[in-house]
Amino acid sequence: MCGRYTLTSSPETVATVFDLDVVPDYLPRYNVCPTQEAPVVRVLEPGAGRRLDLVRWGLVPFWADDPSIGNRMINARAETAADKPAFRDAFRRRRCLVVSDGFYEWKKEAGGKQPYWIHRPDGRPFAYAGLWSRWDKAGEPLDTFTILTRDAHPDLAAVHDRMPVVLERDAWAPWLDPSLGDQEAQRDLLRRSTGAGLAMRRVSRRVNSPANDVPEVLEEVPEEVRE
Repeated sequence: MCGRYTLTSSPETVATVFDLDVVPDYLPRYNVCPTQEAPVVRVLEPGAGRRLDLVRWGLVPFWADDPSIGNRMINARAETAADKPAFRDAFRRRRCLVVSDGFYEWKKEAGGKQPYWIHRPDGRPFAYAGLWSRWDKAGEPLDTFTILTRDAHPDLAAVHDRMPVVLERDAWAPWLDPSLGDQEAQRDLLRRSTGAGLAMRRVSRRVNSPANDVPEVLEEVPEEVRE
């Protein structure tokens, strides 16, 4: 699964990497948590350009009676999302890129679960395959998203058996295109993503608290240190 991630890259860097004309200002995030707003890239209608919006993490299906259901919808399994009632409408029409430069996973070690930060070696931002939905039963529309996950790459499996689907750059355009509703084609994009080439390091357990959204949570913790 993916329960925490980072986006420390500047808006200018994100605009360049994702070919965006306009990017809303945002602060660096060292500990993005469920139910918080975070940047996602969307194409809202066929033929429209890409846009970056701040959207709440935890997908609320359009048919839900209570938005609190989103608290349990932070991830969706890539293998089954197209068929699940909570995600299948979004899978067909509302796909997005979740912008990030690293994510956390926890490994069982002596003394408790130890967090690891998984990232590109060059520090550049990348994209998770995401789905978004709009819920408007309370008078004001609420846009939310979920992150698709898959089996972990063998290099990362010792930490956790699941990981976010990291889409390669050539998959971004077809994944975002709302006119492409061929589910098999979209599933193939997810299968092609392996998560190869990512690096990881052991980091501070301070990341366990959502209150700690600070650079210090990314400090490397040597193997012999037990916090």
